[in-house]
Amino acid sequence: MKIFHGIVEIAGQMGILCGGLKRKGNIAGAYNTFHSYLGYQDHLINTNVNELRKTFKHILNFYDLFHYHYNTSIEDQFRDLQKIKKKGKKAIMHHWGNDVRFHDMARVNNPYVYTGDSPPNKVIHRKLSIISKYVSEAIVQDYEVLPYVEKYYQKVHILPLAIDLRKFSPSYPDITKKRPLILHAPTNPDFKGTVFIEKAIEELRATHSFDYRRIEKMSNAEVVKLYKEADIIVDQVRCGSYGLLSVECMALGKPVITFIRPDVAKRFSPELPIVNGNPDNVKEKIKMLLENPGARENLGIRGRKYVEKVHERSVVVDKLLSIYSKLD
Repeated sequence: MKIFHGIVEIAGQMGILCGGLKRKGNIAGAYNTFHSYLGYQDHLINTNVNELRKTFKHILNFYDLFHYHYNTSIEDQFRDLQKIKKKGKKAIMHHWGNDVRFHDMARVNNPYVYTGDSPPNKVIHRKLSIISKYVSEAIVQDYEVLPYVEKYYQKVHILPLAIDLRKFSPSYPDITKKRPLILHAPTNPDFKGTVFIEKAIEELRATHSFDYRRIEKMSNAEVVKLYKEADIIVDQVRCGSYGLLSVECMALGKPVITFIRPDVAKRFSPELPIVNGNPDNVKEKIKMLLENPGARENLGIRGRKYVEKVHERSVVVDKLLSIYSKLD
């Protein structure tokens, strides 16, 4: 099968999925028009929208299936989706969160959520309404994103985040360490809840011995090296689910604090070892891990096993190929 992925790279996922698709004998191209300091490279063709538009006729003729990401496509007003459908080829849209997180709906089950990165509700609705005229099925990463899009499509699939575990050797926390290292890496401090996390950390300095480092504006390859040194990872305490940073850190054998909405938490496997912390209780969650080195080690071991079972690239790609096989 010849599969097109585009046009916005989110958390390295287009490249990771395409790498896995290639390993299973497919031709897969990941065309990225969103370039950031995170510096994802693997299996990506970094380009721009104008170049894609110039070559779209060739792209349309060459690929069998079009897997778009983040509420985007190549042509204005999603005209390419109409052409893909007219050509009798398959297409699916992959939504990631901020592209479809309706502001009022997000607040219904989450008093902490930050939606400043999402477009206005009317823009989200307009895009979803146009896309769903030509694309009948979609993909989301979890049950936090699902409610925003499920009414627009005939079917929405849950596909977990994917990770290439060959790049992540576990480095479990040292239970004898006198000054544990806490790391927090906010790509967007408002979205991640950095102000709440750092307030908790400053208050804990008066009673506990530890080191803290905030990581910003570094490539993904650079920060992964730093994650290996950590004993505790505090990821995001506002969104209501976990993202790639949590997955990467679990793969490295680290205990992770992230807020998962209670209704969403029920939909994940009970084996998920994330410490559920929100702005109101993140201090207590960090304190618990600081005072329990055995818990840090145990959570790290469990996290690695969970990622191997749920997020390992070949596991996710097998699910993706199953989704592809049933598309109209």
